[in-house]
Amino acid sequence: MNLSHAVVLITGANRGLGRAFAEAALAAGAAKVYAAARDPASIDLPGVVPLRLDVTDPAQVAAAAAECRDVTLLINNAGILRGGSLLATEALAAARAELETNFFGPWLLARAFAPVLAANGGGAVLNVLSALSWVSLPGSATYSASKAAAWALSNGLRQELRAQGTQVTSLHVGYMDTDMVRGVAGPKASPADVARQALQALAAGDFEVLADEVSRQVKQSLSTARPAYAG
Repeated sequence: MNLSHAVVLITGANRGLGRAFAEAALAAGAAKVYAAARDPASIDLPGVVPLRLDVTDPAQVAAAAAECRDVTLLINNAGILRGGSLLATEALAAARAELETNFFGPWLLARAFAPVLAANGGGAVLNVLSALSWVSLPGSATYSASKAAAWALSNGLRQELRAQGTQVTSLHVGYMDTDMVRGVAGPKASPADVARQALQALAAGDFEVLADEVSRQVKQSLSTARPAYAG
């Protein structure tokens, strides 16, 4: 995937990793960057095209695909974390909200933009996942379930979109220095560095990005006698 002169659409682009992706895409020479958010007024990055988009709203997703017919790279970055115990009263509501944004949202976007990408030569889809796609921690089990589902979605899309020449890449990372995990102690990756690694991987044609030591260690553990998800 050549980022020079690409037309990029990034969901959840008003802050954190989404904003870092927009900055990195512009720096890489993208011809146009659609910065999507529920409230386009929250987009304040010069050089991008603000776009109103709630990834859980099928009508807005369809409207974005109809409007942005020049997209060659779709970055499914928008995500939410509700937290809490699986046995808590509010757990089902939290899981449904996370699945709507973290799983069904990327699915809706990929399905809507697949014909657009095909018409523009194939292009690529980058899905922002997590080290928590493979392991569940106290307080994040419903989020982990949504990211595990999104990992399976990415793998399925990779198979189905290969025939039209569309690259599908999954990005896994542990904690990043964003608002989502502001209250979590411990080392956090830089969103700018994660975005840079992801775009480099796209350019190289990689199917997966392990952007920090946590994601690399968790992935490596999956084939051991005591994988990380065993606790």
